[in-house]
Amino acid sequence: MQRVSEGGELIPDCNDYVRARIGKLDRLKELGRNPYENRVKRDLSLAGFRERHARLLDGGERDESAIFNVAGRVKLLRVMGKAAFATIEDQSGSLQLFLSLEDLGEWYNEIKKLLEVGDITQAGGYGFVTKTGELSVRVKSIEILTKSIRPLPEKFHGIRDIELRSRRRYLDLMMNPSARENFMQRARIVATIRAFFDSNGFFEVETPMLHPIPGGANAKPFVTRHNALGVDRYLRIAPELYLKRLIAGGFEAIYELNRSFRNEGMDSTHNPEFTTIEFYWAYRSYEDLIVLTQKLFDELSAAFGIYEVNFKNHAISLKTPFARYSYDEALVKIGGINAASVNDREQLSAIAKERGIEAAKERTLGAIKAALFDALVEDKLIEPTFITDFPIEVSPLARRNDKNPELADRFELFIGGYEIANGFSELNDPIDQYERFKAQAAAKEAGDEEGMYMDEDYITALSYGMPPTAGEGIGVDRLIMVLLGFDTIREALLFPATRPEQKEDN
Repeated sequence: MQRVSEGGELIPDCNDYVRARIGKLDRLKELGRNPYENRVKRDLSLAGFRERHARLLDGGERDESAIFNVAGRVKLLRVMGKAAFATIEDQSGSLQLFLSLEDLGEWYNEIKKLLEVGDITQAGGYGFVTKTGELSVRVKSIEILTKSIRPLPEKFHGIRDIELRSRRRYLDLMMNPSARENFMQRARIVATIRAFFDSNGFFEVETPMLHPIPGGANAKPFVTRHNALGVDRYLRIAPELYLKRLIAGGFEAIYELNRSFRNEGMDSTHNPEFTTIEFYWAYRSYEDLIVLTQKLFDELSAAFGIYEVNFKNHAISLKTPFARYSYDEALVKIGGINAASVNDREQLSAIAKERGIEAAKERTLGAIKAALFDALVEDKLIEPTFITDFPIEVSPLARRNDKNPELADRFELFIGGYEIANGFSELNDPIDQYERFKAQAAAKEAGDEEGMYMDEDYITALSYGMPPTAGEGIGVDRLIMVLLGFDTIREALLFPATRPEQKEDN
């Protein structure tokens, strides 16, 4: 950033309003006041001040000797000659200040000209109630802690442009207390999820974010260069294969709240970097995970009083147990596929072609089913619904079903038409896993950018023996979307990916 010079030269997007504020900043310096002060003494948050003085609203007597220091950003300022009112805001809420010549002396004549909306100020005073019945601070001392040289956007509160709110989240947070509360609620939800797994005997671990081989999901990775080792590394697309190495090593119940990265498109439910929780449970099956997942939702509902959500204009109950269909049942009962055709590759391929669904004839039966499921079923799964018995071809890391080896012991949980969780009984047969990796690698060689790589070290780990294990991943960002009723994943992320800003040439 270009530095402001003595003459008030340009900083980015400088204008007359900014220059005027810089002039006031310079005036503060002339008066011996530091416009970016660090010696702060805040006795109470604004909510704390309100709580301590709540009795005044019920007719209690004020105590003019009880001086407390509060601080916050000026959001409203009204100057009326010898007196002024300012509304300041901190993380806990807002509070009115009353400033006067009587209380501040000659400093009032300076501060009323130098203090502006957007400045961060500290004020010391006692509590009183104005004639209009508003609890306020009668200010006996005041300093500007941080001078804002750019005026706040007056109408920012009404802006619904998600791109602008995402790009300048700091303005969204400054102007929108509800946005701050949403992200604080996200933090509480994440903390509750962590506490749930801790209390159920799971152990939190951390695994690498830079992988020598991308694995754990079908996705296109980001590639970077490790200069010291002289090799390429991949930002993780999932922590799964490292977590299962830990299960092979002797851990029995582990989880990781993780950031993962996928070099793919962006839409209302996808961001290139995202948060999930993945957990692995030795000596358990995917049926145990279905029970545990519902238990987690019961815990979240009880903790936050969220038993029904309004998501995408749907009123959705989170009451358990959730609905459940097998993959084929969903294709028939929800997707409208004839039951006699659901396991006939030629007929399914023809149905897909008739409906304009991309499912080439040479693809496997499972892959054609998956294309039909995505097009005909997924967006209809509004109420929380478990889909089980996935085709083995689209489940390269899941265990084969004992009764039908064409199926995987796998489930996905859908809410509001979106996948929220994916879990399965883990494949721990190293020979079967090796063959599936080879098939995935062949698909990648044939042009499938999302095909998995061969991971020989992971095969080696399985070769030493991994106990029967169940594993699951829950998309935290999508879960937040559902619980808080957001229309887009951008509202669930403090700093989502945004396209480069196009600036006009001067």
